[in-house]
Amino acid sequence: MCAVCGCGTGTVGNHTHAHRHDTDMHFGNGAAGVSLAGASQARLIEVEIDILSQNNRYAAQNRTRLRALGAFTVNMVSSPGSGKTTLLCKTIEALRKQPLAVIEGDQQTARDADRIRATGAPAVQVNTGKGCHLDAHMVGHALEQLPLAQNAMLFIENVGNLVCPAAFDLGEDCKVTVLSVTEGEDKPLKYPDIFTASRLAILSKIDLAPHCDVDLNLFHRNLIRVNPGIEIIWLSARTGEGMADWITWLDARLAEAARPQKEGP
Repeated sequence: MCAVCGCGTGTVGNHTHAHRHDTDMHFGNGAAGVSLAGASQARLIEVEIDILSQNNRYAAQNRTRLRALGAFTVNMVSSPGSGKTTLLCKTIEALRKQPLAVIEGDQQTARDADRIRATGAPAVQVNTGKGCHLDAHMVGHALEQLPLAQNAMLFIENVGNLVCPAAFDLGEDCKVTVLSVTEGEDKPLKYPDIFTASRLAILSKIDLAPHCDVDLNLFHRNLIRVNPGIEIIWLSARTGEGMADWITWLDARLAEAARPQKEGP
């Protein structure tokens, strides 16, 4: 996790696995869910609490600002090359007159933000340098640059990474994980935290399934095994298959976000 790569610390869930062979090594079985040479599990937990608590304060500020607008905010996560940006461009085209904006996260370049802007949608690029995920403080600064209308949709395209973004609340309404059929059916089992933290999983590039020797039903079973409550959409941004389901899902979530918040319990 982030304690190892140096950009922060965080884990979601506590997934432990039995040793199948005497030579297997499991560095995530401790109380902190992560191991770092020279640091005790207690120290790692202390650092995690400090970093995530600070991040959560910024996330709460972002959420308050967005909810005041009746906005629906989705934090889109995936590994690199899953097709997030292509899906976003197609989504913007399909939504037509719906007010929206995009925050793009990458380590370097503004290539993805440029692709989004080419659709006519406003976008802010956030480059994280060596950081492997966006945090709520970065998103808060990006929001200052975005002219969000009332009842707008905000898409946050996180840095390509199936690990660290799972732990960091950005002030979004939900996380959506994009998983392409080219990545293999075992990804939910190998990277369970991100799928546990997500409300929706999009299985993308399904037009390539016949050429990849993959089992779509096994993808589905593994997702449900990790998160029984996760919603799943099969989709191809290239052919348009499943896009109507995705747009319908977004419209329903925006309607939920636009409803007045109840006061009190």
